[in-house]
This record gives sequence, C-alpha cells and structure tokens, in this order.
Amino acid sequence: QVQLAESGGGLVQAGGSLRLSCAASGRTFANYVMGWFRQAQGKEREFVAALRWSGGRTYYADSVRGRFTISRDNAKNTVYLQMNSLKPEDTAVYYCAAALITWAGGFMSDKPYNYWGQGTQVTVSS
Repeated sequence: QVQLAESGGGLVQAGGSLRLSCAASGRTFANYVMGWFRQAQGKEREFVAALRWSGGRTYYADSVRGRFTISRDNAKNTVYLQMNSLKPEDTAVYYCAAALITWAGGFMSDKPYNYWGQGTQVTVSS
C-alpha cells in the first residue's frame, strides 16, 4: 500500500523559512516523478515543484523558483521542499504526490499523479 505522508507545515512570518517533508512508503519510487502542489483557499490546486527520483532532475513553478528547493533522501525515502523567503501568497495546503511518468510526461499537471498525501497547511503572515 503506497503512502505519502507530509509534515513540516505551520505558521511563519513573511521572509521566514519552512521545510516540508514527504515520507514515501509502499513501493520503490525510483521510476517516479515526485511533485509538490499547493491549493490556497478558494483557488485551484497549482504546481509548485517536481523531482525525478532517479537522477534528481528538478523543475519549479516561476512563482517559487529561486526561493524553494525540492530534494530527496534515498536512504529515508523522503522528499523535501525547502521554502525560503516566504510570502503571504505562499499560504496554502501543500500536497506531495507521485507519478509513474517520464520527465516529459506532463508533470506540471496534477492529472498524471497516482498517489497523494493528505496535505499540510502552510500559513505565512505579513
């Protein structure tokens, strides 16, 4: 049974940092693309960042590039999202997801993702 469990959310002031974790279990994720998405209240879910587990290639949404970093720890089967210079507009529920797709497989859309975590709330105060 595949499980993705996010943690690390919370309340932070603008300019601060948080690190989200996504502990993955239930299968080998070597052939997966791991993604972080977020959904603010009243808005659609949006892509934040993606990482190809094998090789570690990454990609970011324009809104977070240069501030957020996605990474993985193979030994812990965990994906991280380091978020720096946080802004109030980063406030959202953040979700970790896994997709069995190639890097050209449309990882910025939420549709290819087979597995999702329960989400973790990030609130940035001004």
